[in-house]
Amino acid sequence: MTDRTYLTKLLLGITVIASTLAAAPSARAQPETLTIAAANSVKDALRKVLPIFESQHKEIAVRVIYGPSQTLRKQIEEGAPVDVFLPSLSEEIDQLDTKGLVIQGSKRVYAGTSLVLITSTTLPAPVASIQDLHTVPVRRIAIGDPKASSVGKVAAQFLKHSKLEPQLKSQFIYGEHSRAVLDLVAKGEAEIGIVYRTDAVADTHVRILDTAPEESHTPIRYGVAIVWTAKNLSGSGDFIEFLLTPQIQTHLKEHGFDQVSRTIGSAQPQEAKP
Repeated sequence: MTDRTYLTKLLLGITVIASTLAAAPSARAQPETLTIAAANSVKDALRKVLPIFESQHKEIAVRVIYGPSQTLRKQIEEGAPVDVFLPSLSEEIDQLDTKGLVIQGSKRVYAGTSLVLITSTTLPAPVASIQDLHTVPVRRIAIGDPKASSVGKVAAQFLKHSKLEPQLKSQFIYGEHSRAVLDLVAKGEAEIGIVYRTDAVADTHVRILDTAPEESHTPIRYGVAIVWTAKNLSGSGDFIEFLLTPQIQTHLKEHGFDQVSRTIGSAQPQEAKP
């Protein structure tokens, strides 16, 4: 072998080794996906806070699936590849937990909100309060479908408690979820609607008329948990702790959430249930 041939092969080998070493850190640096199944009513808030989370956790790429809480729960029960569940009512998590489909110790309550009566800003209803509904006729009232959405379930509780259900039932228009209720009111297809405050505060097409009494419905608590199909356990725990930080609690308040002191369990996963 000539010196020139030897030198050529040596340089080629060095180039290959250098390329391999350069590629290795890049491969290890690929972010790991964190899949979140979230209720429609938390969409605006998540769009605000998720970029903050990703900037603090560059090793994680967040993917969010939005939908009605009950629909998402059923998908998780059927094995949908989800890490973290963010329903609009913590009872949805409790239902998963009773079936052993929540990672032990991961349940938390991170915020709350209230139930409100809304009307359109351009075509307002001739009512100013919930009490007016007993005497002032309305043609259409939009509520969530109690069979498909948590906000519909809570609205039904309120209407029954306030003895308004018999009087207004024939005027109900059902939306599949909170966003659909907002659209029905904003477009004038319903004079009033009943949604969570978190749904209404960011929508300039509607305004809040009144707030339902707390005792008229199940407390609206936003829960979070790591579910049985989770692959990114570490990232899931980091995200839950992130939701509870003072900085993020302040952002949530701007979107109609109330801070709650009650917590359930720990955000750090301990073990998966069968």
